[in-house]
Amino acid sequence: MTSSSRVNLYEVGPRDGLQNEPEIVSPETRADLVRRLIAAGLRAVEVASFVDPRRVPQMAGAEEVVEILGKTPGAVLAGLALNERGFDRLAATGLDEVRFAFGVSDSFNRRNQGVPVEESLAAATRIVVRAREAGLRSTVTLSVAFGCPFDGEVDPGRVFALAERVAAAAPDTLLVADTIGVAAPRAVRALVERLATLGPEIGGHFHNTRNTGYANALAALAAGGTVLDSSIGGLGGCPFAPNATGNISTEDLVYLLHREGIETGIDLDALIEISQWLEGILGRRLEGLVYRAGGFPATR
Repeated sequence: MTSSSRVNLYEVGPRDGLQNEPEIVSPETRADLVRRLIAAGLRAVEVASFVDPRRVPQMAGAEEVVEILGKTPGAVLAGLALNERGFDRLAATGLDEVRFAFGVSDSFNRRNQGVPVEESLAAATRIVVRAREAGLRSTVTLSVAFGCPFDGEVDPGRVFALAERVAAAAPDTLLVADTIGVAAPRAVRALVERLATLGPEIGGHFHNTRNTGYANALAALAAGGTVLDSSIGGLGGCPFAPNATGNISTEDLVYLLHREGIETGIDLDALIEISQWLEGILGRRLEGLVYRAGGFPATR
């Protein structure tokens, strides 16, 4: 990995981050968070989840968030849809991208989405095709790709076989997610190297539950990945996965990449200010470290 490495950072805090908070943040504040992130230099942001608000009340008002935001030239705004009803809602808002995720284990997928893996795989294929027809980008994420909270270890061969079938529909991006934060760099490198042969842009979605998330992010880049999800302040988790704590923190990841000589075009100081602001909104200390310690060398 060199300073010429290409990495596209995808901010998931307004969706994946806030969905796991006990507090329900208003659509106005969620839209304000998105604006602040874009102003800091993020060029791709997951802004809302088009799921049943009875299951995830923190994501109620998805359409309102998008309406408040309006057009955002220069930034890709995405939403999560877990079925075609969600896709219909998302497409009607004028967002730029649909993101679809499903678990590679039946136990997790049934708890998270209420259906077996094969049914979600079929839905993913249909949504990717529909997105392309509608002129939207699409990303498919394979969740619990390195370990399932219910079934334990996951066979990398199973993940690759599912990824091959997803790739046949030609999504723009294919991600593997360490949803419960059990992966280590060796497994990440091996899987991402195989996935990089499939055609779509490849990347990872890592949680720092066991303090391996940042090492895994670097391993994914070294293996040919070009996309990394992250969440401001390290917010996040999964409502349906026991002990699934936060995503890797955007400001911590940006600090690491910059120190590695990889430019992101993102203002680290601005990210730190956003996390400090969010700490006040949520009324608690966030999981990220850099927003507390500051960047180095200090720029302010």
